[in-house]
Order: sequence, then structure tokens, then C-alpha cells
Amino acid sequence: MVKLELRSSHWIVDQDNNIIFGKGRMEILETIDRTGSINQTAKALKMSYKTVWSKIKSTEKHLQVRVVHSDKRTGTRLTPEGRELVKRFAKLRSRCLAADDRIFRRFF
Repeated sequence: MVKLELRSSHWIVDQDNNIIFGKGRMEILETIDRTGSINQTAKALKMSYKTVWSKIKSTEKHLQVRVVHSDKRTGTRLTPEGRELVKRFAKLRSRCLAADDRIFRRFF
């Protein structure tokens, strides 16, 4: 018998189904935290600088909170709110995936 598994993706969206936050944006913030640079993040994730910056700005606009702080001298870093967002989404995602697996095993 073939082993089956479920693949799930989770996003936080607004009422118009615009993505506010998800795995991709979490990866952007985690990479910024690691590199201290939006430019290095864009290169590491094979995205344009403009794309990375626009996703950050969109998230900040919808959540009405700054998630990154950029300074030419000290570089870019996550704000406390940005760190909390990453932490909460990682926890949410982990629990959702566990629940998805439990439900999947009931049916398959």
C-alpha cells in the first residue's frame, strides 16, 4: 500500500483574501533576523529587494504595526512586534499542522 500524507499551508488573510502573513513572510522575517539586511534576504530567497520590502510593508499596513526597523548604520532588524509575530505564527502553524495530521489519519 502506498503511504499517504497530507500537505497543508496556512495563511492569515484579510476580508478580501489578501495574504497578511504566512510561511513565506515568516521566512522573510527569519532571514532578516539572521542576515540583518533586506538586500541579503532578497538574495538568499531569490526575490527582488522591492518584492521583499513590499511584502513587509503590506504586512505592517494590515497589522498596523512595524515588524522591521531599518537603519543605514546598524542595518535591519526585527522589532519586538516582528519577533512576536514570527513566534506566534510558528506556534499557530505547528498546532494547525498537528491537528491536520490527526484529522487526516482518521480518514486515511
